[in-house]
Amino acid sequence: MPVSNTIVERRSLRLGDLAIALAALGAILGSALGAPQAIDGWHGLHWVCKPLATVLILCVAWRSEPAISTRYRRWIAIGMLFSLAGDIFLMLPMDAFVPGLVAFLFGHACFIRALLDDTRFAARPLALLACLAYGGLNLWALWPSLPVALHVPVVVYVAVLATMGGQATARAWWHARDELAGPAQWAAAGALLFMLSDTLLAWNRFHVAIPLSALWILATYYAALWCLARSVQRAEKHT
Repeated sequence: MPVSNTIVERRSLRLGDLAIALAALGAILGSALGAPQAIDGWHGLHWVCKPLATVLILCVAWRSEPAISTRYRRWIAIGMLFSLAGDIFLMLPMDAFVPGLVAFLFGHACFIRALLDDTRFAARPLALLACLAYGGLNLWALWPSLPVALHVPVVVYVAVLATMGGQATARAWWHARDELAGPAQWAAAGALLFMLSDTLLAWNRFHVAIPLSALWILATYYAALWCLARSVQRAEKHT
């Protein structure tokens, strides 16, 4: 690629990242500063910026070149579309927690499908077991405060989320010394950040109010999606 084209592409990526950061900041501020049990301008900012940030990250994933594979990019993009649906469900001025949970569950299933494109399932069993243990420990700690109606949906969701984290970590371990090392590490970082974000969300919703919860939950969520988007692009070869 000519040097001038490379410079233009890098500037475009920086501008895209800046737009994502601004949209994510708007979503965080709108959520943190909106009046409880009321609809105000801050909520409007949140409703605009929360899905916008996800759409911008989706564009990064879709436009990344060269992609490690078209299948990988397609499944990551579909997973982000489900995440976008989950964003919308969870920000509605009504209790749409279960539809949001289901949307994100399908999103994680798509991410798992992408991660299986070049690595067999549980290529490093220890990574999968560690993530499942983490999910199980959180589930055990939160179980007394979970509504009975949510027991089955949450168990299924935790299992799928932990499997996604475990597969991404196993994949990064498996490809640690080959050309997929960089992209696989980005995907693992994204999957683990997704687990952290959902852990914070669950504890804040069902157990104890976390100070500045909007900041921690949304910052880790958008960082997770951004890392997954970065994982689409094949690492550049330096000669």
